[in-house]
Amino acid sequence: MRRFLSVNDTKDPIKLADHAINLKKHPMIFDELGLRKTLGMVFFNSSLRTRMSTAKAAYNLGMHVISLNVGQDSWSLESAIGEVMDGGKAEHIHEAAAVMGQYCDILGIRSFPSLQDREADYKDELMHTFARLSGIPVISLESSTLHPLQSLADLVTIKEFQKTEKPKVVLTWAPHVKALPQSVANSFSEWMIAAGYDYTVVQPEGFELHESYVKGANVSYNQKEALEGADFVYVKNWSAYQEYGKVSSDRSWIMTLDKLKLTNNAKLMHCLPVRRNLVISDDALDSDHSVVIQQAANRVCAAQAVLKEILNEIVAL
Repeated sequence: MRRFLSVNDTKDPIKLADHAINLKKHPMIFDELGLRKTLGMVFFNSSLRTRMSTAKAAYNLGMHVISLNVGQDSWSLESAIGEVMDGGKAEHIHEAAAVMGQYCDILGIRSFPSLQDREADYKDELMHTFARLSGIPVISLESSTLHPLQSLADLVTIKEFQKTEKPKVVLTWAPHVKALPQSVANSFSEWMIAAGYDYTVVQPEGFELHESYVKGANVSYNQKEALEGADFVYVKNWSAYQEYGKVSSDRSWIMTLDKLKLTNNAKLMHCLPVRRNLVISDDALDSDHSVVIQQAANRVCAAQAVLKEILNEIVAL
C-alpha cells in the first residue's frame, strides 16, 4: 500500500479489517517496524479521535510523530496555482508539501470542505496535491469527500459485533444546526458496499449523497421502514449535495430508543462528536444498543493496520 485515500487503495477491505482486529489483540507485536521512521500529521481542521488514535497507532509501531496545525504551528498555506501571494498566506503548498516529504516517511493530512463550491470540494485538490508533491505515502485523516480511517474502524466494529455473515446495516441522516461534510457518509457507504453487506442509506428528500458513493446500496426516504430488522444503525448528519451545503434541523429524524425498538436489537453507531438530543437522544446513546465508545477505540487498530501496510512496503524498498 503506497497511499490510503479511499477504500480503493486497499485490495481487500475485509482482510484489512481482520488484520486490524488482530492488531487490537496484539498491539505491540510489530513495535519495531517503524523504528527511525517519522509520521507527520498535518491538520487544517480540528481533531480529537483522529489525532490521538493515529498518533497512538504510530507509537505502537515504534514511529516518531510530528503533529502540525497549519496556520498555528506553521505559516498559512496558499494552494491556488498562479496566485499572487500578496495577502495573509506566506507559503505555498508546492514548497510546503515537498519539504514535509523530506522530513517524514509518511504524511497524514486532514482538511474539510468549504461547503460553498461543490466542484472545488469534490476535486479534493489539497489531499491530492500533498500526495503528488510530497514524494512519500499519504494517508487521509479526512478529506473534503472521504474519511477512510473512520470507515475502516466502522467496519472493524461491525465485524466484532455481527452475528450473521451479511448483516443489515442502515446509515440514517440526522438533523443538525450547522453544515457538515458528506465525507463520513460517502466513505462509510463505499466501505459497506465493498464489504458486501445488506446496506441501506435513508435520508429526507434533498439530502441524497452523490450517486457514485451509493451505487449498490438501497436508498430510502422512510426512516422507520429502513430501520425495520436492522442489525446496525449508523447515525450521521450531512449537508445537502445537490443544494450544496444546505442544512436541516428536522427533529423528526433524531435517533431515539423507541426507533431502535424497530430494529433487530441493532447496535447504534456514530463517529463522534455527537450533539446529544439533537442527533441522538440520551436514552438511545446511553442504552445497551450504543457501541460508539468501542467504535472510537477501534480507530487505533484501524490506523495501525494501515500504517503497518505502508511501512511494510517502505521497509521492502
